Amino acid sequence: MLQVFQNAIPVIETIERAGFEAYFVGGSIRDYILDRPIHDIDIATSATPQEVKSLFRHTIDIGIEHGTVLVIYNGNQYEITTFRTESSYKDFRRPDHVEYVRSLELDLQRRDFTMNAIAMDKKGKFIDPFAGYEDISQKVIVTVGNANERFREDALRMMRAIRFVSQLVFTLNEETKQAIYQDAHLLQHISVERITLEFTKLLNGSNKYQALALLSETGLITYMPGIKGKEKQFQTNVIQAVNDLTENQVWLYLLAVLNIDDPGSFLKEWRLPSKKVKYLTRNYECLMLRKTQPWNKIMLYDAGKETAIDVEKVFRTLKGQSIERVEQEVSIDYQQLAITSREQINVTGKDLMEWFEVKGGPWIKETLRTIEVAILHKEVGPNKQEIKEWLQRCNLQQGKKY
Repeated sequence: MLQVFQNAIPVIETIERAGFEAYFVGGSIRDYILDRPIHDIDIATSATPQEVKSLFRHTIDIGIEHGTVLVIYNGNQYEITTFRTESSYKDFRRPDHVEYVRSLELDLQRRDFTMNAIAMDKKGKFIDPFAGYEDISQKVIVTVGNANERFREDALRMMRAIRFVSQLVFTLNEETKQAIYQDAHLLQHISVERITLEFTKLLNGSNKYQALALLSETGLITYMPGIKGKEKQFQTNVIQAVNDLTENQVWLYLLAVLNIDDPGSFLKEWRLPSKKVKYLTRNYECLMLRKTQPWNKIMLYDAGKETAIDVEKVFRTLKGQSIERVEQEVSIDYQQLAITSREQINVTGKDLMEWFEVKGGPWIKETLRTIEVAILHKEVGPNKQEIKEWLQRCNLQQGKKY
């Protein structure tokens, strides 16, 4: 058993000594079977939240209305949730209420997919009433029980299913896929923030091509931000090559193939962080420029290395070209630039005003830009005295160009 589980065994034993059952559950078991990194350890127990709280000194009520208590033990955090069943769901997202039970199997029965409905005791024995281990072995995503019922309880599960296709390189079984197709419209009841979170995880998976194709095939894509009316463009341009792109690069690729006129507004519809919106919008402008001309020193300097790599990879993907050597090629060109940022120019606006005895104004910014361009073209070096002499030779004064 992995050390991460062994560290939590005293927590389980504390609960058991009080006369209750406790098991490891959820994604950590799935990832353990798949030999994937494990981030969080979740525990399910027959003890109620109040009973759990009475057993440990350090607890936090993080979701006590749904039966979950966070226990802090030996510096580690464990979410401990009471065995429960759930009533009918409201808004296709949240149960009206939960009912605590003393049965592990009833608790596992309420979960989304068989691969997430496996428990493990402290000795490493699996409790697997829905054959989740076999489905993991077959790399197939199967719902616990009737697929339509699971998705109508919580419509976000449809996005989760397809996100797992990308993350785990699994496939959907036919019943699961058909149920998503039938219930895709329910996604409109889910908040944009939750949809975007799942979509972002999907874009960070290694099998994003198949997952994006499934969004199109099942019709889920229609109910995602800013896509309605562009489904055909999306379907046509989802290609195998997107697997080689990063999350930011896929966003940029989608902006391009969907012919988004206002990328800022489109990305804001997804409720993406403003910093990411700004970065992607700037990259999109750079991509549009790259479509009209090859890289030059000024373009590369203005873009910066990270943006240049993103843009060039997307540009070549759009052209159906290999991106294998992009990072190496861009890095070599970038290293050959005389400067890579304005901070490397040892001249300030104050210097310019002193040299020319002229008050500040737009000419300061224009002159600093002229200096940048001249240095990049190796007409002058970045040394302050050299720049001063060069400016004087060019007789570059307020309102004048050389």
